[in-house]
Amino acid sequence: MLNSYWKQLKSGTDIRGVASEGVDGEAVNLTDETLGKLAGGFALWLSARAGKPVKELRVAVGHDSRVSAERIFSAVSGALTDFGVNVLDCGLASTPSMFHVTRGLSCDGSVQITASHHPWNRNGLKFFTPDGGLDGPDIEQILLHAQNGDKPAPGKGALESADYMSRYCADLCDMIRKGVNAPDYDRPLSGFHIVVDAGNGAGGFYARDVLEPLGADVSGSQFLEPDGMFPNHIPNPENETAMRSVCGAVIRAKADLGVIFDTDVDRGGAVDAAGEEINRNRLVALASHIALENCPGGTVVTDSVTSSGLTEYIEKTLGGKHHRFKRGYRNVINEAVRLNAEGVDCPLAIETSGHAAMRENYFLDDGAYLVTKIIILSARLRAQGKTIGDLLEPLREPAEALELRFPIRKENFRECGEAVISGLRKYTLGQPGWTEAPNNYEGIRVSLDSEHGDGWFLLRLSVHDPIMPLNVESDQKGGVKRILEQLSVYLNGCDGLDLSSLNKSL
Repeated sequence: MLNSYWKQLKSGTDIRGVASEGVDGEAVNLTDETLGKLAGGFALWLSARAGKPVKELRVAVGHDSRVSAERIFSAVSGALTDFGVNVLDCGLASTPSMFHVTRGLSCDGSVQITASHHPWNRNGLKFFTPDGGLDGPDIEQILLHAQNGDKPAPGKGALESADYMSRYCADLCDMIRKGVNAPDYDRPLSGFHIVVDAGNGAGGFYARDVLEPLGADVSGSQFLEPDGMFPNHIPNPENETAMRSVCGAVIRAKADLGVIFDTDVDRGGAVDAAGEEINRNRLVALASHIALENCPGGTVVTDSVTSSGLTEYIEKTLGGKHHRFKRGYRNVINEAVRLNAEGVDCPLAIETSGHAAMRENYFLDDGAYLVTKIIILSARLRAQGKTIGDLLEPLREPAEALELRFPIRKENFRECGEAVISGLRKYTLGQPGWTEAPNNYEGIRVSLDSEHGDGWFLLRLSVHDPIMPLNVESDQKGGVKRILEQLSVYLNGCDGLDLSSLNKSL
């Protein structure tokens, strides 16, 4: 069992921690010593997985733009080579490319140094094999090796440079050439104006090495240069400030399209020519259109907080099936993989945060791949005198939406949260106009009729933290408040919940 020190480093299917001093007195826990132990744990885990001795392993290591990247790279790669592992230095790289390198350069595994959209002082490790990213139990095994002091015998591995990003970009360029199939095959995006916002993360390559060589006008693009302090805005397509920034850039440049990436480019978002963001439900709808074009009647797996209007769009407009599952991008991806294994035709797994994984791309959440598919579609529509807005017009979006988060003040927070959900399930049965959704994979989702708010709420327990998030949507003005007023009657009787945010919303 993991002790508190090592347990705090586990973040779902990644390892994350404090890598630099300077934020609210946070102590660094991703020390060189810790990183060396984690590298040894990964080498042992990978050796068992690959069925070969540690000294025969070949591992690629890359990183995003964070200020601690070089230190962590030195600690991880140094430890691996000291165990006899041959290491490829991929330098500044996107997380998706660090999966593809395992196949493209025949590596047994890879390590990406990143903490996604988290603050500049944080960093972490993501691990891949040629089969995909590691799951939670795999991460726990690596941490247990590190905690227990398990490590391979000393060796003498080699360190060599590998520019895999050039190959990754070339593959994206080929995708666009084939997908657009324009008269000018080599420059299919000539006359197409696309603004890229990389948020000073690792995504600046997309404007420079993908769009420009294909003839696109990328003037007005912003924050393309890597800067691990993220001085302009958080590199996060879910962040309001970031989205306002890229929307404004599209309008100022009078561009046809805008795209935005998170720090390590496993997530992406888009902006239309009017400066309206294509995010959350709209992004899921657009990705579903793309995925179902060549998969009629297919199933799209999403997380649990997608709107009722999105279900209508997927099932009535696109003719597909909507499988609403749990939050967490790995949960969504694993569910899609499971469904396919059972014979369900499922081409897409996507979370409202922007993590989108297509079956044709190994179910890898890849922001650049998603954006590339959107650009191909946009270019084809443009040739027909149409826009993305035309495709999304049938999508019914809620009049109001709100997310609240209730801290749990009891020590056994999981037991407390589960009791709240269990009680709410019984309470729902006696409420007029309330109907529990038939397929709840986490928490409880309840629909309310037009007399009681014309919408729905989802109350669930966070996977890792002592928090109960509440999502509420309504199709009528003032509906969210009406739903909250009714729900508060139950919640105010629940012991252990901090309802400050609820009380402020009433």
